[in-house]
Amino acid sequence: MTQTMHLAELNVGRLIAPTDDPHVAEFMDNLDRINGLGKRMPGFVWMMEGSGEPGTGNTDVKLDGDPQFVANLTVWQDFDSLSTFVYQTLHKKFMDRRTAWFEVLGDKHFVMWWVPAGHQPTIDEAMDRLKHLQQNGETDHAFGWTFMTDKT
Repeated sequence: MTQTMHLAELNVGRLIAPTDDPHVAEFMDNLDRINGLGKRMPGFVWMMEGSGEPGTGNTDVKLDGDPQFVANLTVWQDFDSLSTFVYQTLHKKFMDRRTAWFEVLGDKHFVMWWVPAGHQPTIDEAMDRLKHLQQNGETDHAFGWTFMTDKT
């Protein structure tokens, strides 16, 4: 059976310092490692790529013109694949330390939504989904972890 829908996710954050600052060096030094791990995970489909420069990840994608706002946009075959990567790999150790490198954002900064298989969402599309989640809460159009775990 051919899978017709995949799960897209956007995670945005604002670094506490510019990408070349020693305060965020540990995070920046491990971007390629963690992104590479994600790309090798079962169920990984696609990732928005940055400049391709080593150690920069997607940090060249500036949100609202702010160089300290960074975004991670990926597509996965299903919820379980993404959840496994986020919570059961080395990624979790870095996620647990995110306050060392990122400001605490008062508004939602993570969103998921279903996309047709083969679709690679744009950052504008992803930001629209995030805005929808912020304004409307979790719906089938844009949702977070709770929405999905309540359905499983």
